[in-house]
Amino acid sequence: MRTIRIHIDQPLTIGASLALPAQAGEHVARVLRLGAGDPLVLFNGDGHDYAATIAEAGRRQVSVTIGARTAVASESPLPLVLAQAVARGEKMDLIVQKATELGVSAIVPLLTERSEVKLDADRAARRLAHWQAVIASACEQSGRAVLPSIVAPQPLAAWLDRLHAGALRLALLPDGSCRPRELAPTSGGALLMVGPEGGLGERDVAALLAHGFRGLQLGPRILRTETAGLAALAALQALHGDL
Repeated sequence: MRTIRIHIDQPLTIGASLALPAQAGEHVARVLRLGAGDPLVLFNGDGHDYAATIAEAGRRQVSVTIGARTAVASESPLPLVLAQAVARGEKMDLIVQKATELGVSAIVPLLTERSEVKLDADRAARRLAHWQAVIASACEQSGRAVLPSIVAPQPLAAWLDRLHAGALRLALLPDGSCRPRELAPTSGGALLMVGPEGGLGERDVAALLAHGFRGLQLGPRILRTETAGLAALAALQALHGDL
């Protein structure tokens, strides 16, 4: 029987009882059809799993009692940040979901020269909340107990101006000069920039190179934005991380 893991955005204490949030409770009781006495696992992003037992499963509320706490060693030794130009519709959801499964520590949605997605402040806030839910769900499925961070979409130039030294800076470019196997990431890990559907514009590329990014190539085929970043993350994890 598979382990049911539920993300709870609140402190968890051994021996305490709590009511699951409405959406999580409905999923447990109505979709999974769990009842009193059934086990599940809670996590809140602090790096631990908390064994729990359903105390009551009613139509309006599911309450649980928290048991033991267990440290989860599922984080990659290679810190990876995915800086992804915002893709249209469900493509971005797929990227966020799979990047989380592949072990990234952070995701930075960016607006670039050729970005087709236009977001005002209200829509950007809604998208951010949606992506945070996608991340939590991906962590539930993949066994991660630390949620990668994600921020609201921002212009590429603004993000570049705030970058700190440390990580190896990479930008996926069809004519990039290096391949994943040729890299030697430091303890600071790697920062991977991926362009939008139309690719990175000339001004984007010039800005990235001026900020110390190296062009990374994945081979002779041109990959879609929803494929390219995930392929690069998998390659970096396989060669330098924990895949």
